[in-house]
Amino acid sequence: MIKPGQTIGILGGGQLGRMLALAAARLGLKCHIYAPEAGSPAFDVAACHTIAAYDDEAALAIFARSVAVITYEFENVPAATAAFLTRLCPVFPDARALQTAQDRLTEKDFLRGLGIATAPYAPVDDAATLARAVATIGFPAILKTRRMGYDGKGQALLRKAADLDAAYASLGGQPAVLEGFVQFEREVSVIAARGRGGEFRAYDICENIHENHILAQTLVPAHLDAATQHEAEELARRICAALDYAGVIGVEMFAAANGALTVNEIAPRVHNSGHWTLDGAVTSQFEQHIRAICGWPLGSTRRHGRIEMRNLVGQQADRWAELAGQEGTTLHLYGKGDARPGRKMGHVTKVLPEV
Repeated sequence: MIKPGQTIGILGGGQLGRMLALAAARLGLKCHIYAPEAGSPAFDVAACHTIAAYDDEAALAIFARSVAVITYEFENVPAATAAFLTRLCPVFPDARALQTAQDRLTEKDFLRGLGIATAPYAPVDDAATLARAVATIGFPAILKTRRMGYDGKGQALLRKAADLDAAYASLGGQPAVLEGFVQFEREVSVIAARGRGGEFRAYDICENIHENHILAQTLVPAHLDAATQHEAEELARRICAALDYAGVIGVEMFAAANGALTVNEIAPRVHNSGHWTLDGAVTSQFEQHIRAICGWPLGSTRRHGRIEMRNLVGQQADRWAELAGQEGTTLHLYGKGDARPGRKMGHVTKVLPEV
């Protein structure tokens, strides 16, 4: 068990790392951020930081010797980095979870192996396999890079045969996966935590609304019946158990009108749709992750009320003074410099009375 006064190492210096470091500090724990980008937002709130590449083994070794446990704030940290660090220090979630989630094909094969429903899919390695995949899956479909895609990046929509060449070229010939469309009524996510000893807790299911492929708004609780909510939680529990997972996980799903659930993807980290827990739950997802990786008991996931959380993307954050003055609204800004289009700059949360 990691004790107050010890140091947690965090790979990645973005807003998730920042909020993890703030949660750790409240529990008397220190954080050391490791990231290749100078001026990373998490640096401002951590005890110390290292600026170095993820493949710099000398810097990684020094980093590992300075901390008691290591975690990461996003799933595109190279799996080789996690594997190297594991030989020097405990890493949670472990390298297997990272390897599974950062490759869309590996992830879908893993889910299918558990008997969990996913969109129809097929690997795409070249133009010929794309044509065969389309012949099997049909239109419409989405071509996605197997790695590094997020918030709509690395994706191309296919509606007809004439779209194939341009779509494949737009991904630069990277290994890809073709996914068929899933008919759904709403997008939902389960934010859950599993402790190092197997303890499991899930927050109430989130309903997510996207704009321009970026999460815009999260509503809690989701508009699902009790049986579907229970099934969603059980799917997350099964995924965590199969990975022998430790930490917070986000499991994104499509919910059909008849209640059928299809898992879209898993995120082995704290998740954007769980930011509401900072103000709307007894234990935030960030504190819960710190508790889980440190071997502490997991905290209560009880909600304080009905939740509306909205991301501030790009110049939406310029309204900070107005938002800060709104009654019943809590403003979180991530300390980023440029408010570029599509960049998540912060979020606001409202905790409302239950209906």
